[in-house]
Amino acid sequence: MTEALAAALGGDERAFGELTEPYRRELQLHCYRMLGSFHDAEDVLQETLVAAWRGLADFQQRSSVRTWLYRIATNRCLNAQRDAHRRPVQPLPFEVPDPTRAGEVSWLEPYPDALLDPEHRYQLRESVELAFITALQQLPPRQTAVLVLRDVLDFSRSEVAEMLGTSTTAVKSALQRARETLDVDRARTDRADPGSDIERELTRRFAAAYTARDVDGVVALLTDDAWLTMPPWPHEYQGHTAIAAFLHCVPAFRDRNPLRLEATRANGGPAFGVYARHAGESEFRATGLLVLAAEGNRIGSLTHFPPAECFPRLQLPLVVSKFATVIGP
Repeated sequence: MTEALAAALGGDERAFGELTEPYRRELQLHCYRMLGSFHDAEDVLQETLVAAWRGLADFQQRSSVRTWLYRIATNRCLNAQRDAHRRPVQPLPFEVPDPTRAGEVSWLEPYPDALLDPEHRYQLRESVELAFITALQQLPPRQTAVLVLRDVLDFSRSEVAEMLGTSTTAVKSALQRARETLDVDRARTDRADPGSDIERELTRRFAAAYTARDVDGVVALLTDDAWLTMPPWPHEYQGHTAIAAFLHCVPAFRDRNPLRLEATRANGGPAFGVYARHAGESEFRATGLLVLAAEGNRIGSLTHFPPAECFPRLQLPLVVSKFATVIGP
């Protein structure tokens, strides 16, 4: 590391890449936690690396390279939040019942499990769950930064204060307020262990009911207070009755189109690429990604994302003529 740093300070761009590459993936995840958007996280990560390269001469080694990069990334994220111009949301392409509530976070995107550090994937799970990422986006930006840096990444209070250009007292106060908010927002039941027999059986039963367009079967697998959400649209539905009413309006369910699911994982939980074959067509076309939050032997939430951006990141095709593993009747 010392040799790479010395070479990078001398203008060696390849050495700079060697210096920063070990931190690239965790920095991307940090930006995702801060911003809730995979697309925005990628952009800010690139800005961070460019800023680090241009400002390398000012790095005085009072902190580690990792801490220095996190300081740049965090402040770039805060700048991005201040300058945010969220992409416009088109109307839903089909009629839906009145939602239980309108969500506040419309730009949420999924994060592929394949990009998580394999050695720490299970330890990282709680800090990448969609419920946590959503809650972070509803905090004031600096509270989000403090909570992530302190509670998720375990930086010291003094390190966080230096990163944010503030006092340790301000960091302590912001962390306390953020924790109080999340204690309310993140009340939850027992989670099913990733890859456990319980989780596998639950997702198998869900896939069977969903591809059979069995609304009652899907709803029976949900907790009583389960939520169905669909960023970027604000519509959110809670409980069996509301979710069933929504599913009955989904075109593939309503029109009895053949459905197939392709299993994957996102945000620490099971997920499915959903495909439908419409009348007169021979191919199945992607309709969305469903991310499940398994709580015990039930599903606590279903989050639907449009396929266009997230499918390529999950290495899922948008059009399929033949499935290697068929999940569906």
